[in-house]
Amino acid sequence: MTITNPYRSHHCNQLRAADVGLQVRLAGWVRDIRRLSNKFMFITLRDHYGVTQLVFSAEANPDLFEQANQLRPESVIFIQGTVRSRGKDINKNMPTGEVEIEVETLQIDTLTNNLPFSPEDSTLPGEDLRLKYRFIDLRREKLHNNILLRFKVMQELRNFLANKGFIEIQTPILTASSPEGARDFVVPSRLHPGKFYALPQAPQQYKQLLMCAGFDKYFQIAPCFRDENARADRSPGEFYQLDMEMAFITQDELFAVLEEMYQVIVPRVCNKRIMQFPFPRIRYADAMDWYGNDKPDIRFDMRMHNLTALFKTTNFTAFAAQDCVKAIVVPNTADRSNKFFKDAEAKAKELGANGLAYLTFKEGETKGSILKFLTEEHLEQIKTQLNVQTNDSVLLLAGTYKQVTDTLGKLRVHLANELGLLDKDLLAFSWIVDFPMFEWNEDDQKIDFCHNPFSMPQGGMEALTSAKTNAELLDIVAYQYDIVCNGIEFSSGAIRNHRPDIMYKAFEIAGYSQEDVQGKFGHMINAFTYGAPPHGGIAPGLDRMVMVFADEPNIREIIAFPMNQKAQDPMMGSPTTITQKQLDELNLILKPVADK
Repeated sequence: MTITNPYRSHHCNQLRAADVGLQVRLAGWVRDIRRLSNKFMFITLRDHYGVTQLVFSAEANPDLFEQANQLRPESVIFIQGTVRSRGKDINKNMPTGEVEIEVETLQIDTLTNNLPFSPEDSTLPGEDLRLKYRFIDLRREKLHNNILLRFKVMQELRNFLANKGFIEIQTPILTASSPEGARDFVVPSRLHPGKFYALPQAPQQYKQLLMCAGFDKYFQIAPCFRDENARADRSPGEFYQLDMEMAFITQDELFAVLEEMYQVIVPRVCNKRIMQFPFPRIRYADAMDWYGNDKPDIRFDMRMHNLTALFKTTNFTAFAAQDCVKAIVVPNTADRSNKFFKDAEAKAKELGANGLAYLTFKEGETKGSILKFLTEEHLEQIKTQLNVQTNDSVLLLAGTYKQVTDTLGKLRVHLANELGLLDKDLLAFSWIVDFPMFEWNEDDQKIDFCHNPFSMPQGGMEALTSAKTNAELLDIVAYQYDIVCNGIEFSSGAIRNHRPDIMYKAFEIAGYSQEDVQGKFGHMINAFTYGAPPHGGIAPGLDRMVMVFADEPNIREIIAFPMNQKAQDPMMGSPTTITQKQLDELNLILKPVADK
């Protein structure tokens, strides 16, 4: 059975020179209008797929021309006409730029007026206005393409994982509140007055229970909910992640699956190249020491070098007396003006440093703010230890280890941006591995969990029982890992602690009794006692992934209907009040809130 669409015979990206002479129907939005001497009118028509130029002639059809004269941008119209060649006036920036449609009939379906803004504006309006009229904002080509990219990424992820034997399983949205992690979004129960569901912060416990249930490879593109503040790479309220878990898996095998996944999908969804296969692995301790954080951008080097011991041998007391001296090599900057180094020092002070020293190494000439305190031997040691090349400069900070590492790590990224060292077409993935199992809680003066209490300690039970001192406990590392790309953490993951005896012991070290563990996580412990396989997983953030692939600095640019930074939706007006009837049904009484 053939169905004829009354609105269109073609999409606005389809017509080419081979279609000249064809009678066509098109439908879409008026993107722009150009009038020439009251004789010709050119309209660019846009739909989901692309654009096509329409032409109206006052001489050929004055009534039609007058009708078209009513049109305003973003009006919805249906047209019928004949495809004709644009001759020498080809628009090479449009796929349909060889042709235009000589319009014969025009039907105006919606005539717009007083748009709050145009999706064709070169300058964007304020974010709240964009979000209030998101349906208009989404007509912008870049934003529209971001949503298409998001779909394409999800499609490729699903295809890859299905081909690898993963099955997609949906886990509950209404679940129990957890005492761990971020703040929950809670949902009052009408059927059970006084009790509440929680929206899942992640399907973590469910996916582990699926492994206990005998499923081998699970995934879902899961909605997750956390009542936390917004930032550039995190949407308030809700986000999506590619949630994955595998049974009988080792850390190395899991890494291989993720690396192959990105190797396959990246060329299919964006014009970027991956820097290195397999992804480099950086120990957590090294990441903090070299880069000042556990999500380093390794598209450029400039790692920190510890020069504390070297400066102890100098008479430069301002550095020799400090706990820590570190340096970074900034390539090809030795010939920069004094302003460059003064600006770098100003930035370092803004970030928390007391000051910044520098050295420059040109061919046969070394200069710098601390040159007079260093011997030739010191300079040679610095050049050798830091692998300094001709025309490089070296920036140095001194202070406490934390102050120096934090500040120099941030300054490193700032300078990379200033110097254009960030290749936008490069995806620099890395694994951050060997996270500490425990850390020292200074406030409570006790050993506490460092990151994920449910990770398997490397060495298992023996590692926990053989450690006799706090120092030895703090040296234990877990099978916990992060995947990082271009300085953004895509996900944390772990090989799970599936053994109740090891779990009890780990929590005991952190000051929890078996009764505490049973009370908070009894259902998990119970499932593990009935036979849990070794298992592990990861959950890369879909929103962050698409943000990086799309070269967007803000995560709201790749979400169709995001909230603003205050966790509000200006378009729908949420959050909003509910009626007294709804409150009564839920057995809720609202506490008066003082006006802020």
